[in-house]
Amino acid sequence: MLTIRRSKPLSELDRGETFEVQDTLSAAHVARFSVMFGLDDKVVPARAAGALLAHLITTRFPGPGSRIIAENLRYGGGMTEGDVLTTGLAVLDIDQQAGVARLACRVTGPGGMVLAEGEVEVLPPTTAEERALPQMTGLGPHAGKVMADLFARCRALPPVPTAVAHPCDAESLRGAILAAQQGLITPILTGPEARIRAIAAKESLDLSGIALIGTEHSHASAEAAVALVREGRAAALMKGSLHTDELLGAALAKEAGLRTERRVSHAFVLDAPLYPRPLIITDAAVNIAPDLEAKADIIRNAIKLAQAMGIATPKVAILAAVETVTPKMQATLDAAALCKMAERGQITGGVLDGPLAFDNAISPVAAAAKGIQSPVAGQADILLVPDLEAGNMLAKQLAYLGGAESAGIVLGLRVPMALTSRADNAMARLASAALLRLMAPA
Repeated sequence: MLTIRRSKPLSELDRGETFEVQDTLSAAHVARFSVMFGLDDKVVPARAAGALLAHLITTRFPGPGSRIIAENLRYGGGMTEGDVLTTGLAVLDIDQQAGVARLACRVTGPGGMVLAEGEVEVLPPTTAEERALPQMTGLGPHAGKVMADLFARCRALPPVPTAVAHPCDAESLRGAILAAQQGLITPILTGPEARIRAIAAKESLDLSGIALIGTEHSHASAEAAVALVREGRAAALMKGSLHTDELLGAALAKEAGLRTERRVSHAFVLDAPLYPRPLIITDAAVNIAPDLEAKADIIRNAIKLAQAMGIATPKVAILAAVETVTPKMQATLDAAALCKMAERGQITGGVLDGPLAFDNAISPVAAAAKGIQSPVAGQADILLVPDLEAGNMLAKQLAYLGGAESAGIVLGLRVPMALTSRADNAMARLASAALLRLMAPA
């Protein structure tokens, strides 16, 4: 959700001027701070209040265009989900010649407990700026819980050696390094060494202790990453900034030795703020128009992923445009056949039902309104989409319009592969690394 924010330039600030705002610490905040500070519980240290202060100063008061150049803050106590935080700012002094404003800062929690207090020096913009900025608060009652649980499940596990193919942009390199810092993976980078080191230097990313195998171009990077797995030096693959078909092509080559009897498929894991459980959408990136046999393998792969995430018996909704079986829609015929296959033990580990429309699959109210009685309707863990186009659109709509956090993984190879979009941020890459960590033992 975007909000238009207008900054107050230095010329509009007055000594003694104050600004105060209240915010509730959401599950989304806790999830982000858990990753940032490597937390083992749900108590957020008070130093996280410094991050909230910085966000407030650079987005609200003075606002967009402001830069913090110095700070002197003291911290105390801790925060938990649901705490109402009060943040106050006051202008202590203004140096027009230097262009600096000195602000007093104070963040308090329940009962007036002081979480952060002190002063900061800010360079406000010289002219007012307007920007569309995302809100930091959660968009719904379940925001952030899925990712928080995902990272918590990984904390007791050792990092998995991971070949990172061609991390030749800032986000893919940052994602791999952040995943290493969080103990999810031990990265081995493959790509043009000079280019990767130049990006690291520009973005202030520390490559010390990280193995790097130099290659000339992206195809060679993919082949080198796959070779690391074949040689037993890596137990997972992670896509960098190369094209998906380059890495998949190298992994699926006969000489790579990574194929299994299963059809390879992709799964999105979504943390949707208005949905109370993880939502797995498959296949949205690999199989363009899967037939019945391919769909059966896609379901088997997704069930395995859900179980690794702690869902013992996942509920699988087989999506179509209608809830009735009709020869005019192949998706409904496939749904009926897949359900019968599950009844006969050809697909195990989950509960299947379909055809179901999207609303009936995720909304108990919609399912009840249409009189659908089903152990899956309204509470699906896995959504099997009819084809890649439908799945890709659905997943990206939930992410870009519904505020969902996402992670992507390729299943069906001998090792898991984190497959993210080149537009994904470091958090999406980190969540995908967490899925790698969970699937690598299998």
